[in-house]
Amino acid sequence: MNVPGVLTHEQVVRTARSIAAAQDDDGGVPWPDGHVDAWNHVECLMALTSAGLIAEARAGYAWLVRHQRADGSWPMKVCGGVAAEHGGESNHAAYIAVGVWHDLLVTGDEAFARGLWPVVRRALDFAVDLQTARGEILWERAHDGAPGSHALLTGCSSIHQSLRHAVRLAERMGDPQPEWELAADRLAHVIAAHPEAFADKSRFSMDWYYPVLGGAVRGTAATERLAAGWDTFVVPGLGVRCVSDQPWVTGAESCELVLALDAIGDRERALTVFADMQRLRHDDGSYWTGWQYANEAWFPHERSAYTAAAVVLAAEALAGDSPAGAIFREAAAPGPA
Repeated sequence: MNVPGVLTHEQVVRTARSIAAAQDDDGGVPWPDGHVDAWNHVECLMALTSAGLIAEARAGYAWLVRHQRADGSWPMKVCGGVAAEHGGESNHAAYIAVGVWHDLLVTGDEAFARGLWPVVRRALDFAVDLQTARGEILWERAHDGAPGSHALLTGCSSIHQSLRHAVRLAERMGDPQPEWELAADRLAHVIAAHPEAFADKSRFSMDWYYPVLGGAVRGTAATERLAAGWDTFVVPGLGVRCVSDQPWVTGAESCELVLALDAIGDRERALTVFADMQRLRHDDGSYWTGWQYANEAWFPHERSAYTAAAVVLAAEALAGDSPAGAIFREAAAPGPA
């Protein structure tokens, strides 16, 4: 995972080791405040796998198995092994498909993937069950079973990627799930053509680039979408703003934009943004969550495992030497045979 002129393989591995250092004894990879959510947890496991820290990643997957609920979801937040927020988010549940597919691509361990297949199937069924007649997927199901009142563009874009890779995993497992492919097609359409289907979170940069990152928007439409928000969210020499109305760049958003740019073949700008965000790197290989550039201060004053994970996954894509390096490029619908 050498990214010439930016990070060496050894530096990327050191970043992955900073994630392992943050991992709890029970396998969970928490936020700096101590809670674990399934989406960021899976992202961290993917980074550990990329860097060859397989035992640590497998401990994290065991955490997912233990904490999955009967309906296929995970609690929004788990603290000390106990649910702290009880609702289940659709994108949190679906992301395990990306993680298990990534593990299979990197390790080739089909037996491990088969062991987790029932977990993946329950999780994706939970997410798809929240799809509306129009095609968007509601953001949560409350603990009492009530569906959420709205859908989120970033969450649905992530679910789109999850569904595409879940379909591939299902084929490999010999258990095709054609309804997931139909759900992905419907979701891609509503993401690309019906902005009114989603709650307005347009001040967040994720709502700008995630339709591209998640594969629902590609080609000319993707190029035009990224161009439209570029000056709003990209700060030259620093990275990507988390929100449009604050002088605050964040490492995770910067690296996700790197992945979106790489996914559409814009390697030059991907490398530039990746190099720019390296000012967030700490000597131990971890990364500060963000930089408030008006006050010239780390904000928040923390180094987060999920930021380190985004760095490792961006490096994996840019280096081009991993069997899973194209996992974001391949989030789009498959082309004609």
